[in-house]
Amino acid sequence: MPTARAAALVLLFTALASHAGAAPVPSEAGVPPPAPLDPRGLPGPLLIVGGGTLPADARRAFVDVAGKDRAKIVVIPTASADVDDPKKVSSFLTPWEELKPASVVALHTRDAQKANDPAFVKPLTEATAVWFSGGDQNKLTAAYRGTLVEKELHRLHARGGIIGGTSAGAAVMTDLMIAGGTDTARLGDGFGFLPGFVVDQHFVARKREKRLEGVIASHPTRVGLGLDEGTAVLVRGRVARVIGDSTVTVCIAKGAGRAAAADEYKAGSLLDLVQLQRAALNRAAKEPFPPVKPPTPDVKTGALVIVGGGGAGANIWKKFIELAGGPDSTLVVVTTAMEDPLAPESVEEVALKRNGAKHVVALHTRDRKEADDPKFSDVLTKAKGVWFSGGRQWRFVDAYEGTLTEKRFREVLGRGGVIGGSSAGASIQSEFMPRGHPLGNTVMAAEGYERGFGFLPGCAVDQHFFARKRTADMTGLMKRYPQYLGIGIDEGTALVVRGSVAEVIGRTKVAFYDTKKATDGDKDYEEVTVGEKYDLKERKKIK
Repeated sequence: MPTARAAALVLLFTALASHAGAAPVPSEAGVPPPAPLDPRGLPGPLLIVGGGTLPADARRAFVDVAGKDRAKIVVIPTASADVDDPKKVSSFLTPWEELKPASVVALHTRDAQKANDPAFVKPLTEATAVWFSGGDQNKLTAAYRGTLVEKELHRLHARGGIIGGTSAGAAVMTDLMIAGGTDTARLGDGFGFLPGFVVDQHFVARKREKRLEGVIASHPTRVGLGLDEGTAVLVRGRVARVIGDSTVTVCIAKGAGRAAAADEYKAGSLLDLVQLQRAALNRAAKEPFPPVKPPTPDVKTGALVIVGGGGAGANIWKKFIELAGGPDSTLVVVTTAMEDPLAPESVEEVALKRNGAKHVVALHTRDRKEADDPKFSDVLTKAKGVWFSGGRQWRFVDAYEGTLTEKRFREVLGRGGVIGGSSAGASIQSEFMPRGHPLGNTVMAAEGYERGFGFLPGCAVDQHFFARKRTADMTGLMKRYPQYLGIGIDEGTALVVRGSVAEVIGRTKVAFYDTKKATDGDKDYEEVTVGEKYDLKERKKIK
């Protein structure tokens, strides 16, 4: 692994995941670094509302997710001063009772000792949903933080129950909580159902932009969510959907050559929370990605077979097998880019066997802990070839980046083996990984998911290139990151790389984008066709 890339990975993954050898992330103003979101998403759903009138579709969504007519809802109105009047308790329950769940009960105390009483907490053990009413978030944390109530709330969430809240009930969702203040926030500790984020509410209505942006500027590893009144986000897994009449503002601190961001999203918009957190962590890193000067494209040992998707022909499969040492070599197919549920046998496994390979093993997990288990990737210690499947390249990143398994991928190449892949399995091989956004493949530079595995340093590889008319996409990417050599590989076509020499095999052609060169007519790239070679270091066709 190149030194700069190794250092950057450690900086990123000290916050993204715990693994051997990682240095701690420095605290921000005495606040510990955020716990990472599991790429597989939160264990249970969240409904976070910015205050004001609760949108009817948000209320219905909460009950539906909780089990509809089987929902058992616990309302915690402790943030409100009104709840201390027994006559007013029913007002917190009635709106939920009107939707006819199985049960709605109130849970309230201001006595931390009572909050540790198993009899008091019992309704939470049977609940499918918990709702925090609005008021003063400090009343919630004063009563329940560090108690059996808080533990049981996390158990409920871990078993898939939904937790929701409005206004004060929204603020307590995160680990770092805005506890008060006008333009300058006063901070406290929330319940941490959504770690790594900071929620502010009544956002536009009470002009709280400066407050949240200030928190994120002083805590740049966090992501800010500013929810306006009558607006909510429903989080399921790692994806948040905006519901309601106004907007949700996502705030990320400046860094990685980018200005601070405050982007508004309207109803129907989707947010990938893992992508947002990765973007913030990268911006906060001492050496954010991408580097101003990437390493020279040079595969010092072993070889790469990079296929543009659309089905590899027999000559490509046979070349891969040949570079791996022949049909008797152990070949590993990494199928993780594909969507669950996976087929019993991937098309790549079938193709390798059909073309003569005798020992083909599939490797797949979505669990980073498993990817760090030596037993999981033991087959890589014997393998002479690794093939990355098609699908979505961000799934490879989520499962393997910074783990022992990724290290062992590199070791296959380091001892003279071959790494190949098609479509997603092509882009993951480059240092800069185009089209990595988890919510769609149209974003060429998906912040937080721009870094590939870098088997081919100094390059950005796109696929399905001419078949899907992607030339302009690479032009835009090269304007943004001119330090890279852009490579667009067409379908049924492969780039075989040894050292700094890339040979085109297969069906059609490959485009090379070098921003240092003058354009040739209406083309800002150089075409290299089947049978021709290109010098990646010198950035020119080999005559």
